[in-house]
Amino acid sequence: QVQLVESGGGLVQAGGSLRLSCAASGQTFSSYIVGWFRQAPGKDRDFVAAINRSGGGLTYADSVRGRFTVSRDNALNTVYLEMDSLKPEDTAVYYCAASSRVFSRTVSAYDLWGQGTQVTVSS
Repeated sequence: QVQLVESGGGLVQAGGSLRLSCAASGQTFSSYIVGWFRQAPGKDRDFVAAINRSGGGLTYADSVRGRFTVSRDNALNTVYLEMDSLKPEDTAVYYCAASSRVFSRTVSAYDLWGQGTQVTVSS
């Protein structure tokens, strides 16, 4: 069973950057599609970005396209989310998730979840 651990969150001013990491342990991580989601207080968990098994397929939410970049290093069992030009509305808990089945933007497609890391962007 793969276990996911996010890191890299924190407090940053608007316009700044953060890089989140999602480290996996357990079974071969390269067999999983990985997605990033975020959840602000009182709101639903929303899709942010996803990357396919090889790293050659990427998709982004419209709200982050051009500012966020997802990548993976299968040798290190790690997926990254580089976040640039951050805005206060990016404030949320960010989760990485893994799916063995489908490349998707929906929460229900992902079987495994990390514990989340808080990102706070001040204006």
